[in-house]
Amino acid sequence: MPARAAVHHGGHGQGGHHPGAPAIVGRAAAPLPLVMLDPGHGGKDPGAIGVSGTYEKHIAEAAAAELRRQLLASGAYRVAMTRADDRFIPLEGRVEIAHTHRAALFISMHADALTDRGVRGASVYTLSGQASDAQTAALARTENSADRFGGPQVHAASPEVQAILASLVTEETRRGAAHMASSVVAAFQPRIGLLPNPSRHAAFVVLKSADIPSVLVEMGFMSNRLDEAALRQAGHRMMVAGAMKQAIDRYFASAGGVTRLTG
Repeated sequence: MPARAAVHHGGHGQGGHHPGAPAIVGRAAAPLPLVMLDPGHGGKDPGAIGVSGTYEKHIAEAAAAELRRQLLASGAYRVAMTRADDRFIPLEGRVEIAHTHRAALFISMHADALTDRGVRGASVYTLSGQASDAQTAALARTENSADRFGGPQVHAASPEVQAILASLVTEETRRGAAHMASSVVAAFQPRIGLLPNPSRHAAFVVLKSADIPSVLVEMGFMSNRLDEAALRQAGHRMMVAGAMKQAIDRYFASAGGVTRLTG
């Protein structure tokens, strides 16, 4: 919402009109930046199912709700969520919701599964036409196939279309996403275990906004017994959310965030 000008009405004499008085005496403060949280999966799409049967969709929603709580408590942000309950939303729909809210930053939250159950740790992903590695390419394929739960009317974009979409992202948005990804890695490093080379990239459809810096955070892998057990604990999710809030603070405190707010 644009900042509304504060109008000076003057006194009551002569109909309240003072020829020399300025009509506008100041501007309202700019609105707080809006952070869009996107808990992965939902509804008929359970996401990954953990070794002991935990659904990724529930972990993602619980972690996003905790991060929302922490962000709102700081008084520095407005927060919206693509879903605040257990519903299915197509990937394109998630991006549209972020645009409708004119989000300054989009964060998709996940805890996927890998075929190698020994792999554990958090990681963060940005959009690129080419995947950084085979594991990330497989992860993007799984993520991008989530729309199959939406029935025949929801079509997942082909790899060719995904690569074209990735090329439409503006340089400023790309820089913002890379800056947010490095902020997440820096905030997680001291307290949350990370994958080797934790900042990765691939053609994730949910990250395809041309003008909203977007990242996908894997909080851990449901295919790993230790990661799953940790993510089931509210205390651990609180710690993950705390690290993510720190990353968001760092993002907006630096030039990347400021251009998004004022530009």
